[in-house]
Amino acid sequence: MSDRSNQLKHWLDQLGYRDYSLSAASEDASFRSYLRLEAGDGSRIVMDAPPDKESCGPFIAVAQKLRDADLNAPAIIAQNLAEGFLVLTDFGRNDYLSQLNPESEGSLYADALAALLLMQSRIDAEDLPNYDEALLNQELDLFHDWFLGRQLGISLDPAQQSSWQSIKQALVENALEQPQVFVHRDYHSRNLMKVDTHNPGILDFQDAVKGPITYDLVSLLRDCYIAWPPAHVDQLALDYYESACVHELVDVKAAQFMRWFNLMGIQRHLKAIGIFARLNIRDGKPRYLKDIPRTLDYVNQAGAAETSMVGLLSIIEQLKLNQRAGALIPS
Repeated sequence: MSDRSNQLKHWLDQLGYRDYSLSAASEDASFRSYLRLEAGDGSRIVMDAPPDKESCGPFIAVAQKLRDADLNAPAIIAQNLAEGFLVLTDFGRNDYLSQLNPESEGSLYADALAALLLMQSRIDAEDLPNYDEALLNQELDLFHDWFLGRQLGISLDPAQQSSWQSIKQALVENALEQPQVFVHRDYHSRNLMKVDTHNPGILDFQDAVKGPITYDLVSLLRDCYIAWPPAHVDQLALDYYESACVHELVDVKAAQFMRWFNLMGIQRHLKAIGIFARLNIRDGKPRYLKDIPRTLDYVNQAGAAETSMVGLLSIIEQLKLNQRAGALIPS
């Protein structure tokens, strides 16, 4: 048994847990891990966040914000900040990704979009970190450094490098010109749980920031892990726009909102592709490679609708990134 496992067992013993079992509950893309604790009186989730790599503080603070806004975040049953452990309520095993299908998607997305509207209209994000120019650029560099450079071994030539800098600038300006609201930052099908009451259960919110209004919307509707017909996605985005106007979150024409949505999606998906490559190379988690072609396809879709992204599409075509991404899928 590892030192970390011994620490956890000792703490759970101190809390009075007896005759329980622990099993992996989910794999996280960070250094956190989640275990399901099952005992005679039900199940709970144990979050293991090594304090030299992760802090439990933001999770606790944002969970309280969500619950105060009448959103379904897990309750914190017990906490050990010194060692990096939390015991949380368990939303079960049915994440959105496993439950979404053509029959269920209407009601599941309706619940998720209603919850998103509450997040953006009720939660004060002023004390959260800003999704600022430095962070946006840092995220875009993940695509350049980890996917192009480390995963594919590609170096951009001077003309491509100049084009890449212009693309980054356009994407950052797009994000910063939008209304700035509470941003969950990973609001997608693997972090939303289908629950019987007060759906959805919301997870993995500890990296929340104050940022662009379309960020979580594009995370949900152009999900890296599942795709729907583009026309349907656009209609859901426009329906959300109408609700956001009613709640005075936005005051622009629909065309401007959709431009925000498209360009925000490109920024997010370039970032995600870089993270998937980093997870493979640095963390030994190759399973995310299979999600790169879908995610790159979103970039192509959104880029085709935006004249400012001609340079990006040219780079994708010149470097044959669609073909290279397809070849990455583990057999």
